[in-house]
Amino acid sequence: MENIAPARKADYYLLVGIGISVVLGIIVLRSIAPFLFPLYFVYIVIALLAFFIFSHIDFEVISVFSKHFYIGSIIFLILPLLIGQVTRGAIRWVPIGSLTIQPAEIVRPFLFIFFANYLTEEGLNLKRFLKALILFAVPFYLIIIQPSFGVAIITSIGFLGILLAANFEKKRILFGIVGITAAIPIIWLLLAPYQKLRILTFLNPTKDPYGAGYNSLQSMISVGSGKIFGRGLGEGSQTQLAFLPERHTDFIFASIAEEMGLVGATLLLAGGFFILSRLVHIIENSGSFAGRAYVSGFFLAMLAQIVIHAGMNMGLLPITGVPFPLVSGGGSSLLATMIGLAVAQAARKNI
Repeated sequence: MENIAPARKADYYLLVGIGISVVLGIIVLRSIAPFLFPLYFVYIVIALLAFFIFSHIDFEVISVFSKHFYIGSIIFLILPLLIGQVTRGAIRWVPIGSLTIQPAEIVRPFLFIFFANYLTEEGLNLKRFLKALILFAVPFYLIIIQPSFGVAIITSIGFLGILLAANFEKKRILFGIVGITAAIPIIWLLLAPYQKLRILTFLNPTKDPYGAGYNSLQSMISVGSGKIFGRGLGEGSQTQLAFLPERHTDFIFASIAEEMGLVGATLLLAGGFFILSRLVHIIENSGSFAGRAYVSGFFLAMLAQIVIHAGMNMGLLPITGVPFPLVSGGGSSLLATMIGLAVAQAARKNI
């Protein structure tokens, strides 16, 4: 009789963390952005289905298609430039019936799969390292010209996490740092005018309180007005009266802080960091070198996403379009995060 591989065991702690974050997101979004429903439930169902499928496929099997994922990601990133929907001067979204998707978000876990395999399948010499940088520069350029600066940053940080997990002399990171430093003027030229203005007004948002500094000021007001227990769901003046822009996506931390106070904001961060702790557990118990590299990159990207989102909501970091994982009302972000977590679970040893 042929040996039958045992069914992959789920990481129930990870599932609990995901469940708490998604439920918290639904509760808050129903309060501050009821117009998202019932359509948002479609995104949730799709994300859950994707999680179920990818978590039941061994990482070694997923890795077989890593090159196909890279090519598909490049094609997918080109789509907004051809048939994209223009919103506030940005071409990031592709309409599919009543749904809209953001390719730059969705391709992130698939790019991580490719680079995790590419950087670990052979010895990483200088030539292969430079080739990896060139391969990464292609999707990075396609993302930043949309423009989607926040997504480009998170994707770059994930790539760095994979690179750090690869087996090579870490001093070569200096080459990357030098390259990035040299590319800063080019990146600055690629930024949209409103993105440049956000950076310039970061240190002094009161300089332009009704323009570039408006979002930061309103966000800080929302966070401070919630105090300990918040104003109550549906009672936040900043969120309910729309003083706070993008309250259901880029500023959901501020929305939760206003309506649920320090308690709600702490619960939000606790859920995110609990998931991160499970990713650390998976890194320590990954079934392959490539799998460990993938989870390392995904972990660092998600950590950066949480820190940047909370930081910009509290006026500690410049405003960028970075949603809070699993909680913000972005269907593409939710789908990408769920796929990324599913692949991470697939990389875990069956213990």
